[in-house]
Amino acid sequence: MTIQEQFEQLENTVRSYNPAADFAQIRAAFEFAERSHAGQKRKSGEPYIIHPLAVAQIVAEELKLDSESIEAALLHDVIEDTPATHEEVSRLFSPTIADLVEGVSKLTRIQYATKEDEQMENLRKMLIAMSKDIRVILIKIADRLHNMRTMEYQSPAKQKQKSLETMEIYAPISHRLGMQRIKWELEDLSLKYLDPVGYEEIVSNLDARKQEYDAFMARTQAQIDERLDQLGISHIVYGRIKHPYSIYRKMFSQNKSLNEIFDLFAFRVIVDTVGDCYNVLGVVHDLYKPILGRFKDYIGTPKPNGYQSLHTTVMGNDGIPFEVQIRTREMHEIAEYGVAAHWKYKQNGQGAGTEGRYEWVRRLLENQEGADAEDYIHSLKVDMFSDEVFVFTPNGDVQNLPAGATPIDFAYAIHSAVGNRMVGAKVNGRIVTFDHVLKNGDIVEILTSKNAKGPGRDWMKIAKSSEARSKIRQWFKKEKKEENIANGRAAFEAELKHCGIPMRDITAADTLPVLLKKVSYGSLDEMYAAIGYGGFTAQKAVSRMQGELQRIAKHHQAEKLAAEAAEAQKEEAAKSASSKTAAAAKPAGPKHVKSEQGIIVEGLDNCLVKFSKCCTPVPGDEIVGFITRGYGVSVHRADCPNASPEKRAAPETAGRWIKVSWGTDTNESYPTTLEVVCKDRQGLLLDISAALSTTNTFVLGINSRSTEDQFAIFRLEVRMRDSQQLSSLMNRLHQISGVLKVTRPAG
Repeated sequence: MTIQEQFEQLENTVRSYNPAADFAQIRAAFEFAERSHAGQKRKSGEPYIIHPLAVAQIVAEELKLDSESIEAALLHDVIEDTPATHEEVSRLFSPTIADLVEGVSKLTRIQYATKEDEQMENLRKMLIAMSKDIRVILIKIADRLHNMRTMEYQSPAKQKQKSLETMEIYAPISHRLGMQRIKWELEDLSLKYLDPVGYEEIVSNLDARKQEYDAFMARTQAQIDERLDQLGISHIVYGRIKHPYSIYRKMFSQNKSLNEIFDLFAFRVIVDTVGDCYNVLGVVHDLYKPILGRFKDYIGTPKPNGYQSLHTTVMGNDGIPFEVQIRTREMHEIAEYGVAAHWKYKQNGQGAGTEGRYEWVRRLLENQEGADAEDYIHSLKVDMFSDEVFVFTPNGDVQNLPAGATPIDFAYAIHSAVGNRMVGAKVNGRIVTFDHVLKNGDIVEILTSKNAKGPGRDWMKIAKSSEARSKIRQWFKKEKKEENIANGRAAFEAELKHCGIPMRDITAADTLPVLLKKVSYGSLDEMYAAIGYGGFTAQKAVSRMQGELQRIAKHHQAEKLAAEAAEAQKEEAAKSASSKTAAAAKPAGPKHVKSEQGIIVEGLDNCLVKFSKCCTPVPGDEIVGFITRGYGVSVHRADCPNASPEKRAAPETAGRWIKVSWGTDTNESYPTTLEVVCKDRQGLLLDISAALSTTNTFVLGINSRSTEDQFAIFRLEVRMRDSQQLSSLMNRLHQISGVLKVTRPAG
């Protein structure tokens, strides 16, 4: 299918559910995106415009969104990947569309301390965008869905990384928005790359039994159809097999075989009214034997994402258990498309964003204040992905909590004051422990006291919801500042001792500001308080400081060696002066020119010599000297920009340039630097390490960074005997697959 045909297909899809859409603007967005992405290719080799078109098709076909969403989907990568700007998109289309596009665009590449920090910032940005306009996340999910559908063109490492991110972030958000169809597809595609063997085993098992399963579903569907027709209940019934990831979770987490999974088969009965839902439930329980404890009424108590349905598991006449879900047409729309169903009949985005102002999105943002990255992502998974339990207050009000919730979670869900004053709890009239796990339908009463001491430190471990953990953290932060500082200091000092780092290394006047910057706190007491109330951990604080301390120690060592060398120079000069006095009385012989660190300085003896860091010369390089103020002669390579003919001819420094040459008594090795530019790929660092090893190169350090356009730049600090050995190493690095350029930085 040509690009033009794909666009026409998109237009037809939009026309089928929204004939009043602004097709002129949709075409303008497509043409602008095509021009902006001209010349860009996807990993598959296809023109890049294929991707925005496919994302727009998902937004239209699967989610049935408005004109603005289609335009934003077509333009979603132009601000990030092309010279187009927010102002340009705003002027050509509308400020709303420009904001949608910017919201969908990923964060500008920032160097974060950990992968969790980067993920957390991306999540925060998405949640903030969601709270303003829910369409941002709907387009983002469509973008990720198409990327997952075309993941076979990526490297195995990228496949795993993106699949894990999809499983941990995008599938839970889809679930929380009630978009079950997309959630299932994202999970299945992720599983395919995260555990290809497990995925293949399930798919092949399902394929092998396809005939048998199809026959069973056809028989059961016919039985339900026949009985409902007899009773004159207007309905649609159809069956499906559980999707592979759902089967995988049950098989591997509960150690079950395919035959032991109760709801491998599910039937949906869609009716006209809520009354019919309960009538059909009676019919199903009359036809088949219900399995105790497997009935859920999500019509009476809907899920937080708006999902409503009756679920019951029954034993079929063939002895095969299966699930039946009963719902109205409207409930079915919301179950399949979630929040996107609200947009189905909207035209030109009227009322845009009103559905997006969800309380749970704001709550997710508020609950994470003061949390570190790992805790943030963990809480997000609990809040978004766990099944809910529905429990009641003694007055009959429903509270929904994450699965595994305890009375502590319930108390803080009512009010932070109730949680802070809690001294006990009753479940169904009986006193229970604080870590008692609540079940659906429990009636929970919290016992409070004005004299309560407040939450215990172990409550953070017992609480399951991020809301409760956040409120406990806030209490400790506010009420127990001195205690937090004391506890934090003790934990920090214990971790330092464990790592063999003396406290004086941390508190030294010249190192403390650098270390505090590394952990992002203004003072040690601030950091101790955060460790004390659980917003940060001693392990993380020490691990971040340790790397900085090692760098400072190396710097101090280098300074010490330089000072010792200078002192040795003075002693040598004093000895030389006395020997010259003694030699004055002796007859003159042939003059012996002494070199310093292998460098002969014309007209000067016993002169302090240092090698410039800008060009790191080694024996064999053409060199030139520069007389510094107080540091002797600095030696540069002749091709160094800092020693260019223009610089040497400058009137202010002309008299300070001096001729130097390599002597015969050079050192065993000299530090120098190489820069290696490569096309990024897996195993690159391993190959570079092997090249350094086979050439017996002494390595002082390796730094690497990746660029957005898939290049990797390595900076190698090595010790070399002379330029010949260096040339040999550079030739060896050039032979590595993907290496484009090996240079010696200068200037």
